[in-house]
Amino acid sequence: MKTQGHLQQQMFLLSRSLLIGLLVAIVLVSIWTPLAHPQIAERWFSLPNLIFLSPVPLLTALLGWNLYLGLQKQDTYQPFVMTLLLVLLGFCGLGISIWPYIIPPGISIWQASSPPQSQGFMLVGALFIIPIILVYTCWTYYVFRGKVSADDAYH
Repeated sequence: MKTQGHLQQQMFLLSRSLLIGLLVAIVLVSIWTPLAHPQIAERWFSLPNLIFLSPVPLLTALLGWNLYLGLQKQDTYQPFVMTLLLVLLGFCGLGISIWPYIIPPGISIWQASSPPQSQGFMLVGALFIIPIILVYTCWTYYVFRGKVSADDAYH
């Protein structure tokens, strides 16, 4: 997204191979996890969960295809956005699979959580710090907007 010329062409070629590797890894984990853990298979493949959770793998396939098409067209923004969404869906699938356990199969999210007073303190802190982080991130993206060229190099 930030490059041009020869380097950008190399990255488009490399990205196709990396996309295939990513999709193969997603498929292998998606097959292995329910086979290795019956409770995960029950969660994904029992009705009505099968209907409610089917958008996750379907959207993953759709995003993978759109990412491939974006790389074929050599679009500069679409592959970036599609990759972010693929990673998000991967984490959603992981969260669905292991819920409510943080450390499967023994420690649930409630056993691992801190007392309510600590959580309230962290929530107040997060309410102040998250907007600062978002503003700083937006400002950084604004400052470093545009493409890098050979003329911009420091040497």
